[in-house]
Amino acid sequence: MRDQNFKVYGVRKIWRQLDREGIVVARCTVARLMCELGLQGAVRGRRFRTTIPDEAVSSPLELVDREFTASRPNELWVSDLTYEATWRGFVYVAFVIDVFSWRIVGWRVSSSLRSELALDTLEQAICERQEERAERLVHHSDRGVRGGFKWSSQHPKGGGCDDGSKAATFATLEWVWWFNYHRLLEPIGYVPTVEQEETYYRRQEGQAEVAALDSGALR
Repeated sequence: MRDQNFKVYGVRKIWRQLDREGIVVARCTVARLMCELGLQGAVRGRRFRTTIPDEAVSSPLELVDREFTASRPNELWVSDLTYEATWRGFVYVAFVIDVFSWRIVGWRVSSSLRSELALDTLEQAICERQEERAERLVHHSDRGVRGGFKWSSQHPKGGGCDDGSKAATFATLEWVWWFNYHRLLEPIGYVPTVEQEETYYRRQEGQAEVAALDSGALR
């Protein structure tokens, strides 16, 4: 199980994953077994500040006010940037994330930290979610000279990608699929991002059906 989750799960998430699979076990038992096997979850590394605001560049109006919450999908997107060292230099990966479910809705890989990377990633996200966006959407990124991205301590591991961007692209594709469809996220109740969105849309459909029935009953 730990290998299937990129070896990042600690006691808490392994215990919750077992529960989702119908395996009843005490959390302390999971902790003891992991200790005996010498296993532990991934530890966040030190964050590096790389996007220093450029006061000479005009910035758009702040619409979020550092309140990163959303009541529905496609209400608020945020940008993130990470990197992976390879034998041929650094490879950069940009993401656009939906705050409601923390689903990755757009991503791009590049061998250089070019400003177009931010726009390419946002364009992909817009295309991917075009049919689902019916209401107002806000996209937020930290203002900086590189397009407003920040470094993340959680990033896909290329496993020593000595082939540069091509290998990193395949590694990121696999990681994004796992992150969206399988990873348990604490902020949304230890469920995968896709499951969070599916639950939302089922609830919306149910409410619409109830409203339709009530409307018919009143006629």
